Amino acid sequence: MRVRLNVGFQEDLMNTSSALYRSYKTDLETAFRKGYGILPGFKGVTVTGFKSGSVIVTYELQTTAPSLDLIHKANERVVQSLNQTYRMDDNSFQAFNSNEIKLSVTPEIIFEGDTVSLVCENDILSSNVSWRYKEQELEIQNSSRFSIYTAIFNMTSVSKLTIHNITLGDAGEYVCKLILDIFEYESKKKIDVIPIRILANEEMKVICDDNPVSVSCCSDSNIDWIKTEWRQEGNINISGSAKIHKDSICSKYVFRVDRTQCPSGSSGTTVIYTCEFISGYGARGSADTKVTFTSMANLTITPDPISVSEGQNFSIKCISDVSNYDEVYWNTSAGIKIHQRFYTTRRYPNGAESVLTVKTSTREWNGTYHCIFRYKNSYSVATKDVIVHPLPLELSIIVDPLEATVSCSGSHHIKCCIEEDGDYKVTFQIGSLSLPAAKEVKEKQVCYKHNFNANSVSWCSKTVDVFCHFTNAVNNSVWSPSMKLNLVPEENITCQDPIIGVGEPGKVIQKLCRFSNVPSSPGSPVGGIITYKCVGSQWEEKRNDCISAPINSLLQLAKALVKSPSQDEKLPTYLKNLSISIDKVEHEISSSPGSLGAVINILDLLSTVPTQVNSEMMMHVLSTVNVILGKPVLNTWKVLQQQRTNQSSQLLHSVERFSQALRSGDSPPLSFSQTNVQMSSMVIKSSHLKTYQQKFVFSDSDLWGNVVIDKSHLENLQPDSSVVTMAFPTLQAILAKDIQENNFAESLVMTTTVSHNITMPFMISMTFKNSSPSSGETKCVFWNFSLANNTGGWDSSGCYVEEGDGDNVTCICDHLTSFSILMSADTPDPSSLLGILLDIISYVGVGFSILSLAACLVVEAVVWKSVTKNRTSYMRHTCIVNIAASLLIANTWFIVVAAIQDNHYILYKTACVAATFFIHFFYLSVFFWMLTLGLMLFYRLVFILHETSRSTQKAIAFCLGYGCPLAISVITLAATQPREVYTRKNVCWLNWEDTKALLAFAIPALIIVVVNITITVVVITKILRPSIGDKPCKQERSSLFQISKSIGVLTPLLGLTWGFGLTTVFPGTNLAFHIIFAILNVFQGLFILLFGCLWDLKVQEALLSRFSLSRWSSQHSKSTSLGSSTPVFSMSSPISRRFNNLFGKTGTYNVSTPETTSSSVENSSSAYSLLN
Repeated sequence: MRVRLNVGFQEDLMNTSSALYRSYKTDLETAFRKGYGILPGFKGVTVTGFKSGSVIVTYELQTTAPSLDLIHKANERVVQSLNQTYRMDDNSFQAFNSNEIKLSVTPEIIFEGDTVSLVCENDILSSNVSWRYKEQELEIQNSSRFSIYTAIFNMTSVSKLTIHNITLGDAGEYVCKLILDIFEYESKKKIDVIPIRILANEEMKVICDDNPVSVSCCSDSNIDWIKTEWRQEGNINISGSAKIHKDSICSKYVFRVDRTQCPSGSSGTTVIYTCEFISGYGARGSADTKVTFTSMANLTITPDPISVSEGQNFSIKCISDVSNYDEVYWNTSAGIKIHQRFYTTRRYPNGAESVLTVKTSTREWNGTYHCIFRYKNSYSVATKDVIVHPLPLELSIIVDPLEATVSCSGSHHIKCCIEEDGDYKVTFQIGSLSLPAAKEVKEKQVCYKHNFNANSVSWCSKTVDVFCHFTNAVNNSVWSPSMKLNLVPEENITCQDPIIGVGEPGKVIQKLCRFSNVPSSPGSPVGGIITYKCVGSQWEEKRNDCISAPINSLLQLAKALVKSPSQDEKLPTYLKNLSISIDKVEHEISSSPGSLGAVINILDLLSTVPTQVNSEMMMHVLSTVNVILGKPVLNTWKVLQQQRTNQSSQLLHSVERFSQALRSGDSPPLSFSQTNVQMSSMVIKSSHLKTYQQKFVFSDSDLWGNVVIDKSHLENLQPDSSVVTMAFPTLQAILAKDIQENNFAESLVMTTTVSHNITMPFMISMTFKNSSPSSGETKCVFWNFSLANNTGGWDSSGCYVEEGDGDNVTCICDHLTSFSILMSADTPDPSSLLGILLDIISYVGVGFSILSLAACLVVEAVVWKSVTKNRTSYMRHTCIVNIAASLLIANTWFIVVAAIQDNHYILYKTACVAATFFIHFFYLSVFFWMLTLGLMLFYRLVFILHETSRSTQKAIAFCLGYGCPLAISVITLAATQPREVYTRKNVCWLNWEDTKALLAFAIPALIIVVVNITITVVVITKILRPSIGDKPCKQERSSLFQISKSIGVLTPLLGLTWGFGLTTVFPGTNLAFHIIFAILNVFQGLFILLFGCLWDLKVQEALLSRFSLSRWSSQHSKSTSLGSSTPVFSMSSPISRRFNNLFGKTGTYNVSTPETTSSSVENSSSAYSLLN
């Protein structure tokens, strides 16, 4: 029980050993005994403690069950027996019965979704019952999910709490409380809710082949489910029957489906099957299975019979009426898969098709082919027979001679040879003339010969083309390559050889090595071509591109392999044989450029074959590369370089293709180390990602390098991607020089590739040993295969030097390929004193030029009204303003470009193109406005009596000044940017190396300079030597000289500036030209300010009249009234007199104001004041 004392609570009441606690306890127990002693069966009372809230006294009373009246009377006696200082509240007595209420829960095991009943029973007859959820200390009220029913039955109080569709959140302790007067009775029950999990396959793919299919689901709990229901939702209705397992925790839904139920139009339709378990107390659990129905593909293949001859093309189309499949491939009748390069597959909404295309058929293609559509474990197959009739391929027909000289009265043996015999009809054709052929068989080689008599035709002193014509049994034919016969008079022939033939002096011919003096065996002939020249009376060998017999045999096998339908299966064995053979004939490669070139061609052919390369195949490839990059072979590489071939680039590209196809699988990452090539690799594992680091050391070459790719960049790669890096110590010596040919590589060439395409931003760091740290500026470069008409070249786009401490150079690049460093001997190092000086001159000079141009525009704005009172002066100052404005904008873009390049902004490439376009446009505008100025002068001088309105002149000027530059700039951009060769590699300016786009600026500018200088000479000549009737006044002569000075000074200076600028483009340019161009470029704005603006007499007068002091103004007015003013740039000044005396004239020309001229000479004077 408990009762409240209306006194303040003290902390000592919490301490059972305190005096206050003992005092309270003694007094209260005495009062309790006096009061409760009247109860029958009273045994005792004990104070158990005190709580705050005033003072709450808790105590235990031991007695038999008393009546309510007697317990109230005992409570009153307690209050009366206690000292009033305790202020006991007689209405606060509460009693708690220790006898528990009976509380039951149904069901015993509760699952999520069940309907749960909690029943509370007590012998105390009271309907005052409440339910409480102890977890939230909230009283439960009737709601949609909770219902409470309380009643009295058979002298028992019953209260029932029903929880509908119970959830996991409803789990916890529930309390039932019954209250009767001061007595409270309660009982507690904790319930647990078990979640229901139904397990089923999320997705299934079913083929409509009338076989039984079952969809199953199971409960993970052993519940006594009373039933299981199945339902479906989808565009097609495919029903079945449900079966329940014996233990009732699993259910299976079985159905059959044939093609009539899922026709091809509905193939790929998804139906959702839902299984739902229902318990006896209402719990429900369900799971969905998405079933995709796919029809068996009906395949339709090309119906027409396919019968072709070797060398011809054919195609087979295989059409499916369903679009769902896992794989499409083609097989031979022997079960060998056709390489993917030979067929294409397309998927359509209601079907698919695969087309096998063979451009050059060989005998290997003869047979039966299977088109196979696979879906899971079901296969739809269509077959087609292909008949390939023997016929030599054009490139396999060997002709002799390739070219020969024949005496008009002599004869020459001609022949065509093939490797395999066949039933062919062969003739030699010369135009419409058909000549018979005699067959000759030597082991495997079959030759057809004819002895051509030149005297049988009347073609002396002509060149005739001879062909072999092969016709097979099905009347298909092929022509051999041409044999050129030069018929010449016998007296012209000086060189004679029984094998090479005859020729006139200076004649150059090519001959197949197998038919020349080169030793060869019939079973294994040499390949290639040898070139001879007739010098005097002897044939001299000019070039030997012969291929040794073993390598020639390998080359022919490689050419056959890439045409074979089973090239994937043949490639590993071929690469192994290639590696072994090349190692044996290294001495032949080191002495034969033709053999070396053949090996490179073999690797190039084979690199296009594989979609995947395993470790063993890659080892064979690198072993071959190690031999042909050896130091003994370097001299042979130099011969290839002299022949201007791109085979070094071709080799590098081939090796890159092989590395991109490398797949290590579960085997350890491949590592390879030889004298001339090293390779390391890593497979990207998302579960164990680490930074890619590889180091390569070549002790024989004293070169090293390392590669680092941070793991943050590797995260963007597809899992199981292979990162492969190869390093070559000798490759830099054989790759083509940079376009300027003064750059040379001084380190390793390191190639890094990734097996999958990179779509996210990517950065790679490489450190090279620099063998020549003092040779000049260091550049980080990569080999760009698309440069120089796709022959390749070094390119620095996307790469920059991060750090260089002399012996080491660290490069950062945003892409992958083959990298190295270049040293430029002509371009000054940016960190050198000369480089810094050029930067200072450029930046300060351009800034000074911008200020001068701005000053020019300000001056023109100030004096505009004073100097544009007549039509011609207006046009002249319009031209000057546009010249200054165009150059000002161009120089501003120059500053923008410098900022972009120096800071390596992300949008550098796009911004560089835009900046180049605007600089090109506005610099051209400067020149075209000067051309406009010159043409207007010429017009006013020649067409004196012809008048044109100001608006017309202005329209023509703007069309010429801006229209022509815009057209040239746009055409240049459109012609070069699609190939990304609009700008230079490292500078935001027009490209010169690849497209000569710079000529789109240089040619118009130089033409304008020449035209304006010509106009200036014509004008000066005309005014100094006037024709009869021409009497130019003094003002006219002065104006004309103003014209001449402005155009004659401005145009050459601008032209001179850009003349030096153009010289810096060409390779080997002396550094002096760089410095002169930078200095002259500084003064462009100043030239326009002085000679285009301030040299103008009217401008000087307008400025003096506006800004001078009154003293100067009065003196100027006085001198003007006397007609003898001589400003510094007037014609009477010493400078102008000297300029005038150059043309043999003396005297002084006084300049009066324009208002003094008479109307009769207005037109001619306006011509002479065009630039005034």
